[in-house]
Amino acid sequence: MDLGDATAPVAAIVGVVGTLLSALLTQRAADRSRRREQARADELRERRGEERELRSCYVELNTAGRQYLAALTDQLHALDQAEEPQSVRQRLTEARDHYRDVYAQAQMRLEQRVLAHATEVSHGLGAVYGMVRRLDDGVPREGDSPLAVQEAIDALWERSRVMRRAMRADLGVFRA
Repeated sequence: MDLGDATAPVAAIVGVVGTLLSALLTQRAADRSRRREQARADELRERRGEERELRSCYVELNTAGRQYLAALTDQLHALDQAEEPQSVRQRLTEARDHYRDVYAQAQMRLEQRVLAHATEVSHGLGAVYGMVRRLDDGVPREGDSPLAVQEAIDALWERSRVMRRAMRADLGVFRA
């Protein structure tokens, strides 16, 4: 057999194999590209889910703090009333318990800068709660007075606004 006669079938085989390998390599590249795109989509979905959970945590902490402050204010006003303010006390206890639960969960989720603000608010709420309860029980300490409670509540509203701004900044919400 002559070299020229053998070249044609070899060239044909090489051409067919090359065509098949080209299709195979193209398919593998497309599969790899689809897997990368799917991984990016999964990562984006996961990140959005985490952002939703964080936003929900912030909303719940903000809401619970506002309710706690409102209950403290109501209790302060009830101190001036002659009648038994049992329902106001009950609301305060429920607001405090709910806030403590929400804050405990938030401690595990919050970014450190936001957590510092939340901790400051939480400590302030506890201090005001103590003053209100001592006044309600008729055993105030030095410095406990309705005026001191009102001033502390006003300061806590401002601390809450600062905390809320930190939360919004962490979420990327910059609207005023």
